[in-house]
Amino acid sequence: MERGGTGKSFVTGSLGLLLAKHGYKTLLIDIDFGAANLHTIIGIPHPEKSISDFINKKVGSLEETVVPTSLPNLYFISSAMNNLDIANLSHEPKMKLLRSIAKLPYEYILLDLGAGTSFNTIDFFMISNSGILVTTPEPTSIENIYRLIRSVYFRKIRQVLKVNNFRTLAEEAERRDNRANVSNPDLLLYVMRELDPEKGEILERSLRAFNFRLILNQLRKQDNPNIGALVCKVIERHLSLKMHFIGNIGFDDQVHSSVCKKIPFIDLYPYTQTASDIRACCKNILSLEETPSLLQSIVD
Repeated sequence: MERGGTGKSFVTGSLGLLLAKHGYKTLLIDIDFGAANLHTIIGIPHPEKSISDFINKKVGSLEETVVPTSLPNLYFISSAMNNLDIANLSHEPKMKLLRSIAKLPYEYILLDLGAGTSFNTIDFFMISNSGILVTTPEPTSIENIYRLIRSVYFRKIRQVLKVNNFRTLAEEAERRDNRANVSNPDLLLYVMRELDPEKGEILERSLRAFNFRLILNQLRKQDNPNIGALVCKVIERHLSLKMHFIGNIGFDDQVHSSVCKKIPFIDLYPYTQTASDIRACCKNILSLEETPSLLQSIVD
């Protein structure tokens, strides 16, 4: 979910490379169907196979679309050669893809997701409870983070309650308090707990299971380095969701150079402050993981 220019693919690719260098069997999956470019970030040519081959049943399993990279422990599934209509996946192929991703035998799987807050994109984000969000210091980008998390919040409520129950409870909640709507999801949940304590408890447990992580990318010298931590506190206070601040990644003009050369930034410029920032973010992510898990990288 990306407004554009926040560096989601850059962060995803860099973290994947570092996890592989730490010895973890890592898989990067480019699910930015509309603008797939993760292969360029990690410095590999267009793979001959893609997710479309699995969706269109040219291969029997998603595992067959995995290609190795030049780095041991790092593997990749591309969507660069996908058909144009794959961006609008119907329910059945989407669920098939979600189930297949969950079964893949890797210690870390990072999904590079696309723009927007569509149900399809959010469903891929929600395949794990530990989604990573990437933003920049610009106010518009930070506002999009809140909108994104609010969309995830409501998608989870709809999944737990089912559509008809959600509509009934939401209408009753808004009738009792007109502030209990999409602008105040925490208040909506509060009213729902009063209306149906059992469903309210199920919803609370489901929402508490979320464990978001935030990375602030492209931080410049004039920017407040505490913005990311403040955003996390605001979201935790208003939505009652766990939000860990992973760290800042400084802006560097040489990122453009590494992309043009199709060489990973952390390999081409390993001694820069930005490379050091990325390594610190990776270390912080690993410190939060009791065991290796499925991760998702998403930008707004």
